[in-house]
Amino acid sequence: MITSAAFKGKRFAVLGLARSGAAAAEALIASGAEVIGWDRQPHAREPFAGRCRLIDPLELDLTGFAGVVVSPGVPLNSHPIGPHTWQYGLPVIGDIELFAMARASLPRHRVVGITGTNGKSTTTALVHHILTRAGVPSVMGGNIGDPILGQEPLPDGGVYVLELSSFQIDLTFTLDCDVAALTNITPDHLDRYADFAAYAASKERLFQMQATGTAIICDEDQPTRAIADRLAAENTSLVRVKTSDLEAAELAKGRSPSLAGPHNAQNAAVAVAICRQLGLGDAAIADGLATYRGLPHRMERVCDTGGVVYINDSKATNAASAAPALAAFPPEPAINDGAPRIHWIVGGLPKEDGLGACGDHLANIAAAYTVGEAGPMFADLLEGQVRVERCELISEAVRRAVEAARPGDVVLLSPACASYDQFRDYEKRGHHFRQMVGAITGCAACDETMGGSISS
Repeated sequence: MITSAAFKGKRFAVLGLARSGAAAAEALIASGAEVIGWDRQPHAREPFAGRCRLIDPLELDLTGFAGVVVSPGVPLNSHPIGPHTWQYGLPVIGDIELFAMARASLPRHRVVGITGTNGKSTTTALVHHILTRAGVPSVMGGNIGDPILGQEPLPDGGVYVLELSSFQIDLTFTLDCDVAALTNITPDHLDRYADFAAYAASKERLFQMQATGTAIICDEDQPTRAIADRLAAENTSLVRVKTSDLEAAELAKGRSPSLAGPHNAQNAAVAVAICRQLGLGDAAIADGLATYRGLPHRMERVCDTGGVVYINDSKATNAASAAPALAAFPPEPAINDGAPRIHWIVGGLPKEDGLGACGDHLANIAAAYTVGEAGPMFADLLEGQVRVERCELISEAVRRAVEAARPGDVVLLSPACASYDQFRDYEKRGHHFRQMVGAITGCAACDETMGGSISS
């Protein structure tokens, strides 16, 4: 794990002891800090019994504490931990801020921070893959993979590649990225922000924390262009990226099928710009683009059984992210006489009203199977445009889709919603989908990650 003398003798409260919170608590304890931890789930508290005090920080006088560490999932706009902590003049921070504080204790390294509404996971994984293929010591963390504090420190010259959500940036104040990148900004998480402008401002803070690093921005939407213009006016080291840059660089000819589609061209273009800033040559970058295999739960090909392809795109948690999946399977004259062939499983905890960009691809949909809290909303929006099957549960949606799909069709879980109404996270939702496909179709491999994506 990553430890630091910067924490020794200091007192921290850690609220939430799952994944990032547990890793933060372990790193602080190992560094000689005094930790007061809490989680409402007894099983999450058990590993820390006898190793730190277990008290809800809302019940504590926080005088003398260095800070309160919370999970990115804690809504600061409504949770009482914010006002309780701030009254003592203390910051509410996350594990990424602890990593930033620990950097002085690490061997010489560089940090890449990647944010954006969509594409940041693929871009992060792709940069990590390209670096690894090129022999550069690298780990990825943040909003992807294992918590960064729980990973082993890199040797001299290593690169930490961090996917950063807006929630993580909100809890971070001193992360000075050597390279900070932004893929795009579309409406998302508006339940956590006063308005869209506040959400976009959260993304922009990643660049405001930079001292001398390079900002890389794909300026193909108005909010990202506005941020790029402001940084240019401040004489920040700035690289503007466009999707067409990938073709212009002639790096796309051998690109992996896992990077198909215009949205992945954008992700790849940003990744190329990042890797060039890190000093990699185009030959090494092209090799990484050709060998990238994609992410689980992002256009993951679960199986092809009975001539029907089953796709797990559980990571599509908003309409802008689900739309490329719907665009990926248009009707083809050679398949079922050109009839629509997507059996779309949609719904969950809604982040927005309406169909958004998904509405541009309804001609590709043979039937929609609506699930979860947003199911009735999607059913009302789609009825009269496509055939709708109202199914509260994913298991029922899969069963009906399997019965209806013909050879050449695609059963696609691309929910355009968060998972929290029925699942802990999008990963659990994706695993459940795979299990249901396996149970209903008899495909024994469906409960395992197939390790390849069509588009991510």
